[in-house]
Amino acid sequence: MTNMNYKKIAIALGLSAFVLTGCANNTASNTQKGAGIGAVVGALIGKGTGDNDKSRYAWGAVVGAIAGGAIGKYMDNQEQEFREELADSGIEVRREGDNLRLIMPGNITFETGKANISGNFYPVLNDVALVINKYEKTTLQVVGHTDNVGGDSQNQSLSEFRATAVKNYLTNNGVDNRRVTTLGMGESQPIASNSNANERQKNRRVELTIVPLNN
Repeated sequence: MTNMNYKKIAIALGLSAFVLTGCANNTASNTQKGAGIGAVVGALIGKGTGDNDKSRYAWGAVVGAIAGGAIGKYMDNQEQEFREELADSGIEVRREGDNLRLIMPGNITFETGKANISGNFYPVLNDVALVINKYEKTTLQVVGHTDNVGGDSQNQSLSEFRATAVKNYLTNNGVDNRRVTTLGMGESQPIASNSNANERQKNRRVELTIVPLNN
């Protein structure tokens, strides 16, 4: 990613924090926040992500965009369905402005050091695809991560293979290929310390970010 794209993301995050601070002073719903945060974060981050940007515009030309003020409600409904379908599945559902992020830990999706999806995780990914297919006015980025065991090059490749495996499973279950991009981050973005087996397990994950199409 270029320095200019990093600057765009930094500006987006700063502006989104400003919007969220304003919302914290009243009782604004996610729907109301959507009009403001979606315009800032969705547009700026979306335009700073290279290939994902191309995917957004290509898919947007097929299905059309969501009107700015309706984005929040659209994502509210999708978030609720994900939470219902994925309750007790091991997948964490996070709302980040108008985006949704599904965090899929490696202990339930992949065996250690491998990129083959575990058989008992197929039904869960079926539920993910079911919801995604109902809300087609979104694009998706699948990002793979690893712990720090092994070499950098090996971990980079593993993270890419895992992201691709999740994408392939989703597209084989009806998700349009034009909606989905993949990215491997290797061991570069840990969310835990890597100091013991339990912490490393948290870092072995795939994250699926769902972004609404806006004008």
